[in-house]
Amino acid sequence: MIKMLVFDLDDTLLRSDKTVSEYTVSVLKKCRSLGIKVIYATGRGCTLDIVPQEVFDGYVRNGGAAAFAGNVQVYEKLISTEKARDLLIACDNAGIKIAAQDENRHYSNFNVDEIWSWIKYYTIVDFNALDINAEKMYALPETQQDVDIIKSNLPDWINLIIARDELAMFMHREANKSSAVSALAEYWGIENFEIMAFGDDLNDIDLLEFCGIGVAMGSALDEVKAVADYICDTNENDGAAKWVEEHVLRM
Repeated sequence: MIKMLVFDLDDTLLRSDKTVSEYTVSVLKKCRSLGIKVIYATGRGCTLDIVPQEVFDGYVRNGGAAAFAGNVQVYEKLISTEKARDLLIACDNAGIKIAAQDENRHYSNFNVDEIWSWIKYYTIVDFNALDINAEKMYALPETQQDVDIIKSNLPDWINLIIARDELAMFMHREANKSSAVSALAEYWGIENFEIMAFGDDLNDIDLLEFCGIGVAMGSALDEVKAVADYICDTNENDGAAKWVEEHVLRM
């Protein structure tokens, strides 16, 4: 019996216009009315303007750096910029765009809104002086040489994931979606085999492997499809919600 549903956002629950369809919202509400916990697990930070928060029992943000059951934080794994300073400075000196991010603000060496117009809260900083505990860091390598510089300066306690859009994401090695979802499941007394998860990108692989049922989107990377138990329709066609309606609500 499925007791928890976990959804990645971009290219999974969200359509290409970054909205959630009314049909998907209705399916999620039906699940919650049956006592099924519904959460999202995203690489994004703040999502208040992206998804209807009232549809979800909890969420995981910044790729697993923090997890919340309602307003209760149940998991946190942060990156000290003091300990990661060599990486930040090496990228900055090489001209690689890089930033550290907490929930709401990006601390960067470039104008973040020139890349993502919807991001308004960022500060250009001197990485020699930045002293925060970041949920996530990210970089925009443009060449293989940039990637090599990143890897040669990467501390062993930081995990690197390069997503399908070539965005390089740096997480605390214990910050991943599966660990954060596990903390939420424990909080609610749910076993991992009672969880169904949906995803499409490399940072969803550990989540799909951890949960009892892992479903890859029809538009997912081949690496994600390879570890999934099932493959559903694309995000543009409400694939996740259709799968839930057929395989959870009608069971």
